[in-house]
Amino acid sequence: MENLISLVNKIQRACTALGDHGEASALPTLWDSLPAIAVVGGQSSGKSSVLESIVGKDFLPRGSGIVTRRPLVLQLHKLDEGSREYAEFLHLQRKRFTDFAAVRKEIQDETDRETGRSKQISSVPIHLSIYSPNVVNLTLIDLPGLTKVAVEGQPDSIVQDIENMVRSYIEKPNSIILAISPANQDLATSDAIKISREVDPTGERTIGVLTKIDLMDKGTDAVDILEGKAYRLKFPWVGVVNRSQADINKNVDMIAARRREREYFANTPEYKHLAHRMGSEHLAKILSKHLETVIKSKIPGIQSLINKTVAELETELSRLGKPIAADAGVHALLKDLVHKAINETVELKQYPALRVEVGNAAIDSLDRMRDQSKKAALQLVDMECSYLTVDFFRKLPQDVEKGGNPTHSIFDRYNDSYLRRIGTTVLSYINMVCAGLRNSIPKSVVYCQVREAKRSLLDHFFAELGKMEQKKLSSLLNEDPAVMERRTALAKRLELYRAAQAEIDTVAWSK
Repeated sequence: MENLISLVNKIQRACTALGDHGEASALPTLWDSLPAIAVVGGQSSGKSSVLESIVGKDFLPRGSGIVTRRPLVLQLHKLDEGSREYAEFLHLQRKRFTDFAAVRKEIQDETDRETGRSKQISSVPIHLSIYSPNVVNLTLIDLPGLTKVAVEGQPDSIVQDIENMVRSYIEKPNSIILAISPANQDLATSDAIKISREVDPTGERTIGVLTKIDLMDKGTDAVDILEGKAYRLKFPWVGVVNRSQADINKNVDMIAARRREREYFANTPEYKHLAHRMGSEHLAKILSKHLETVIKSKIPGIQSLINKTVAELETELSRLGKPIAADAGVHALLKDLVHKAINETVELKQYPALRVEVGNAAIDSLDRMRDQSKKAALQLVDMECSYLTVDFFRKLPQDVEKGGNPTHSIFDRYNDSYLRRIGTTVLSYINMVCAGLRNSIPKSVVYCQVREAKRSLLDHFFAELGKMEQKKLSSLLNEDPAVMERRTALAKRLELYRAAQAEIDTVAWSK
């Protein structure tokens, strides 16, 4: 089963590398079909602390305002006990990070590279893989924190922009929503619960996490929420106790923080009966298990989508044809193109300037050869007209083979029988000639007009285009920019889907 999460991890990395990360597109997107856990929460909800507790490392940027300004695709890979922990970014594939403070800095720097040093947000994800014996196999997408007001340096639209980005991830049917809400605030005002309820009103796809339970006012507790009485979801709520700001400032070890979290739930009277399903370690395990289950159920559909899309992309790429380099043999290309009828040559459709040039030259050539072709066709008719002469009809009454009788007098020969034989003979001949001309005249047209026009067309291009400067000559091969852009996008997407096909074929999962 762990192979399933690894499979989706590989496909997600390929999606990110090829620019397919769920944005609006006229092209089919594999990203949208992949199950994923989207982490949603308001600012100061404890979202970053939850993720760090699951990983067991300090690695996320911290600060005031909107800290997460790009989606972070976080893939966790469990290593054997005793293995050394390290991290890798997709945009720095050959570099391993063992210092997680450097990971935090790289997230900040990569965010700035995409957005500038502004406080803008970007939908282009950062892809981070962490390998550790202290994690479970899991993939999470950390999204910018929901906010109600823009800070200095941000446009007023930032509030809606963040909401739109979060919504674009969690409204997909394959998305699992990890909704993080602080226990020391009214759940009815929780940003995460509010937006989750809008896209998943039945709670079928939402897993609720309650943070800051230890910071609730004295005399209050979160039992009703954790037991699913206050706000029921399909999955039980999970409570967590993260490190305090003082712990963070003191660099309290994350493993020690996990132990203290377990002790808190085990020793607090209100939560003792729930301790077995509380804490960040339990949260990571149920998320991993649930993600595996969802992926297993979606694999047939993903496989079907991939196979269908590969066929569609291959068909359209075939229709668009292959791109031609500007320095390719122009004359060889033209010689190949002019052998085909203009209206049926798919290749010409991608070269507007060349299509016009070839079309005009072909029409001119055919026009020049029209008279010669007409003359040749009339010659064929004349040949047939000259075949039956007056002498043929004069001899017909005497020709025994044609039904004549040489003993009859000249007057007897021109009787009704004789005239009928003439009529029958002429009609048979006309039918024979018409049948022959139906075959010979098209041959004559092809030989005298099309063939010669083709030869003239080649002469025209060799002579006229040969005089052109290289720059002008190359301009004839300028494609329609839309066709070029479409081909490039399709080729990228086809590469992605073929890679996904290969990955799925190598993974065996239990039925």
